[in-house]
Amino acid sequence: MTQTVEAIYRGGVFKPVQPIEGIEENSRVTVTVAPAAAGHPLAGWKGGLSDAEAVEMTRAIESEFERIDENEWR
Repeated sequence: MTQTVEAIYRGGVFKPVQPIEGIEENSRVTVTVAPAAAGHPLAGWKGGLSDAEAVEMTRAIESEFERIDENEWR
C-alpha cells in the first residue's frame, strides 16, 4: 500500500500530521521527501477587498473596458 502523508521534521524525526492507517508501529517503510507545495501566489489577497470595494472595482472595469464579442473571432 502506497500513501502520501504530510509530516513535520523536528529533531531529526519525521512526525506525521495525521495518523497513518494500515502501517503497524515500528514497521520499516521507504520515505520520499519533498517540501510542501507553496500556496497560490495570490492566496494572500483573498478577502483583501470589502464587498463594496469589489463591486466598485467590477463597475469600473466594466465601464472602462469594452466587452469582447466572441462572435467577432469566428
